[in-house]
This record gives sequence, structure tokens and C-alpha cells, in this order.
Amino acid sequence: MKTDRLTRVNELLRREIGVILYRLLNQSQFDLAALTITHVITNSDLRSARVLVSIRGHEHERRAMLNRIQHLHGEIQEEIAKVVILKYTPKLVFALDSSIEIGDRVLDILSKLPPPAPENTDTPSPPPETEEGDPL
Repeated sequence: MKTDRLTRVNELLRREIGVILYRLLNQSQFDLAALTITHVITNSDLRSARVLVSIRGHEHERRAMLNRIQHLHGEIQEEIAKVVILKYTPKLVFALDSSIEIGDRVLDILSKLPPPAPENTDTPSPPPETEEGDPL
């Protein structure tokens, strides 16, 4: 299968899973602002897909939130089969993605670094040039 098609399928699944999760989890006590579907990685045969979920904040509740999503696996799978028309509907596996938190931590560390020291300006500057490009 061409990688362009696989990329399109991954993006379609990511978008549709986000919409479905919003619809299914909107009724419960679930902080949807903290939830992001970061990537969907579909196998080349389209039989299975790994869905990477990022949950910002809620460090102590992440496992419970991911378990709630995994509990709704069957309903999400049914909705995907209705909305995304493929020969095979990929079997979805949800996993926690911590790359956003790692990136935030790196940016925080970089912002706390002192600014670089100014460069030494004691070096002589080049002589000025005339209109013809020859030095004076």
C-alpha cells in the first residue's frame, strides 16, 4: 500500500476518533480539554491501528481516563465502522502518549536557561568600501 494512502487513513481515523470520543465522553465527568488524539498508526494491511492518546495535566487520573477510553473500545469501534468505509475496519488499540508533556518539559528547561553572553566586539571592523568595491 502506498504511504500516501496510509497517511490519509491515519489522519481520517485520528479525526473521526476525536469526534466520536467527544460525543461519547461528553456526558460523563471527563475533562475533554485535556484529551488529545496525537497519532494513529495503522498497519499496512489496515487490520489494526494503535491510537496514541495524550492527557495533559491530571497526572494521577491518567490511568483511569485511559481505562475509561478502553472501556468504550467496542462503541468506538462500531462508530468507526459506520463512518470510515474501508474493506477492513482496523482493530483499535489505545495507548498513552507522553510526548507532549516531554516537549513541554524541554521548553520549560530551555526558557529557564540564562541568555547567551554577548559576543566580543573588540575585533576591528573591516575597512569601508568605495562605490567600486575597493577599500579606501
